[in-house]
Amino acid sequence: MDAVATLPGRTPTEPAGRTADPAGGRPDSRAGDEPAGDRTDTVWSLAHHPTSAGAARSITRDVLGTWGFDEDTIDQALLVVSELVTNAVEHALPPITLHLDHATPGDALHIQVDDGGPTTRDGTRTTGRAPDEHGRGHAIIARLATAHGHRTAPHGTAYWAHL
Repeated sequence: MDAVATLPGRTPTEPAGRTADPAGGRPDSRAGDEPAGDRTDTVWSLAHHPTSAGAARSITRDVLGTWGFDEDTIDQALLVVSELVTNAVEHALPPITLHLDHATPGDALHIQVDDGGPTTRDGTRTTGRAPDEHGRGHAIIARLATAHGHRTAPHGTAYWAHL
């Protein structure tokens, strides 16, 4: 039996793939059937909007706090999530999906952002700034993550990092 992953103050209000407001997120998938303490996975659909990185940070803080992660790990995860979601908004097509997953306490946190694949136009943050004002995201992720990468999927591209 699957249960929709929800957090206090966050409930699904729109059909799959849509969000209630441009900055909001919506739980899309389920926590697994496994007993408490085993694999935990949550998936959120995000709007393709400049404010989605902030929504993703809020979701991540809530989820990781519920899972009992320490503040240092949460802070690192917030940076990684922010970079991945911002890159998806700036350089990819919709939809954007945030995945957070960990197996048991002490295991790596898996962060993944799926997008709809590359776009031919950059977003407003990229085009509105000098070249030296952007382009540091991959270096930040590489510094914080124990492993990171990407893979092409039928729906677009999945970018991931382990902390």
